[in-house]
Amino acid sequence: MYEDLLLLDNIRLNFSQTSLHIMNITIGFIMFGVALEIKWEQFRDVIKNPRKVFVGMFAQYFVLPAVTFLAVWMLGSNITPAVAFGMLLVASCPGGNVSNFISSVAKANVALSVSLTATATVVAIVMTPLNFAFWGKLYSTTSPLLRPIVIDPLDMFRTVIILLGIPVVAGIIFSQKLPKITEKIKKPIKTLSMVIFIAFVLMAFKNNYNYFIMYAKWITIIVFIHNGLALLSGYLTAGAFRLNQIDRRTISIETGIQNSGLGLVLLFNPKIFPPELNMGGMAFIAAWWGIWHIISGLSLASFWGWAKPLKKVEVV
Repeated sequence: MYEDLLLLDNIRLNFSQTSLHIMNITIGFIMFGVALEIKWEQFRDVIKNPRKVFVGMFAQYFVLPAVTFLAVWMLGSNITPAVAFGMLLVASCPGGNVSNFISSVAKANVALSVSLTATATVVAIVMTPLNFAFWGKLYSTTSPLLRPIVIDPLDMFRTVIILLGIPVVAGIIFSQKLPKITEKIKKPIKTLSMVIFIAFVLMAFKNNYNYFIMYAKWITIIVFIHNGLALLSGYLTAGAFRLNQIDRRTISIETGIQNSGLGLVLLFNPKIFPPELNMGGMAFIAAWWGIWHIISGLSLASFWGWAKPLKKVEVV
């Protein structure tokens, strides 16, 4: 397994600078669409009733990275440093933009899901770079396999602010200033952004089809385990704080649906990860997450949605 993944690390994916620009625009457009449903009042509600949001944020930005680090440590020499870094990078990203829809399918607490998405997206401007730097450095001191990797934290912060901060603020201001137009366009924009993102992922998959067929079995297993741990850790964390079943479902989904597209954009930024580094494993982990978490999230949500209805809970 390690030998196969080592060969994967040396692969240069067919991902041009033009593709990177398209992905940047796509992520920004998606974040703008997500922000159209975010109201400044939601942040006031979070301040007034912060417990559930605190639990969700704790699961996403503290428990998941810690569990990921533990999984990387346990896998040890079975994975390469690039694959390990890919797992840590995904775990450091905020929740994915489809989590609100998946929560609705699961008959979970959609209001809580929206609040968590809004809060996690804003907090990611700081927490994504910090988490990746912290756990990556900790991993590098425990593994003799890791080659020195120099990451400019300022460039990472700058990229996250451009991709998340600006589109989110613009989306919130747009929805506040033009509420009637927002009501007409927010659903089409959400649908369009998902279509564009899926099309982009499929195109990237097509361009790297041969590589994927060669290494899919190991990457699939690793992402399957990692995503399962993310969903489970979110659910158990909510349970440890004695939240009800509906809120446990919500936090499980928010923790298991990660914005791996942001991870790919960061990964292909040459100022953050120099091109000379062998990071094929990182790219494959992030790319396959973008596909698999939708499959696993919708599957779990459908199961919960068909299960016996739970009691309705208060809105956050």
